[in-house]
Amino acid sequence: MGSETPTELPLIDFSKIYLNESTPDDWNSVKSQVHQALTEYGFFRASMAGMSPEFQSSLFGSLDQLFNLPLETKLKSISDKPFHGYIGHSPTMPLYESMAIPDAQVSGEVEAFANFFWPHGNPTFGESVRNISDKSYWLDRTIRKMIIESLGLDKYLDDHMDNTKHLLRVAKYKGPDTKESIMGLTSHIDKTTLSILYQNEVAGLELETKGGEWIRVKQSIDSFTVFVGEVFHAWSNGLLHAPNHRVMMTGNEARYSLGLFSVPKSGYITKVPDNLVDEEHPLLFNPFDYDEFLNHLFTGKIGANKDALDAYCGAKESELTTYSKS
Repeated sequence: MGSETPTELPLIDFSKIYLNESTPDDWNSVKSQVHQALTEYGFFRASMAGMSPEFQSSLFGSLDQLFNLPLETKLKSISDKPFHGYIGHSPTMPLYESMAIPDAQVSGEVEAFANFFWPHGNPTFGESVRNISDKSYWLDRTIRKMIIESLGLDKYLDDHMDNTKHLLRVAKYKGPDTKESIMGLTSHIDKTTLSILYQNEVAGLELETKGGEWIRVKQSIDSFTVFVGEVFHAWSNGLLHAPNHRVMMTGNEARYSLGLFSVPKSGYITKVPDNLVDEEHPLLFNPFDYDEFLNHLFTGKIGANKDALDAYCGAKESELTTYSKS
């Protein structure tokens, strides 16, 4: 069970940096906070300017419109790529449904998604989702840059940034109409580099600490939630903690969220930088291709557990590592 009392994870203010009003000292201060949070928790909340009540109302009203479309309309959002098409009405997760917008930060992609569902257009949806996508994209790149700097790996920065792609997923968790906690999304570690989450004020997100305790995360409509995925955990040779998390729902209100997920581009080989490997820090993960990892995951060649990437390319898993490269 999750903790009865919501836990306030670190709240880091990016407003000055976002508004180009920061000094080098401001940058270094935020960078230090980010490094500490992602090594200790793998998770923190990020605040920034521009999150007005009017914007929030428009955004979550747009998501309500989207998920209230007829099921046969939502089912038209299909893809042969993992995590890209409509997901919903699963017997194991009956409260959850979601859809995806690949490369939402690219001009025209959000509008194309909106036009698919509303052929005559829905400018309010396009404007509000594009706005939150742009803010999430900025946060993603800023945080990854800070982490790479804080690890003293500046020479890898361009390669890392240039070989990353993004997927925006919008989700709804239906209120279960009960005071008992009902599973909205099963416990998992994100199969991403970094995840940036923005949601309404309906609680539900829970995090497992390094000590194995489940805690309810205190949410705020004025902040994003940032957490490390398995890819960044592997790339950092385990220095960044990738947390196990889940969604537990109560009551009758719907929880809406938007998640921007960064992952390696197709064909790119993720490899632990040599600087992070020494006698005290032996290699934990062999080089791997992200798309091949997902293929193994979704075809059942490896278990879909919270340590899936370790099973696929963990340095101690010699047999699986050899198989994955064949």
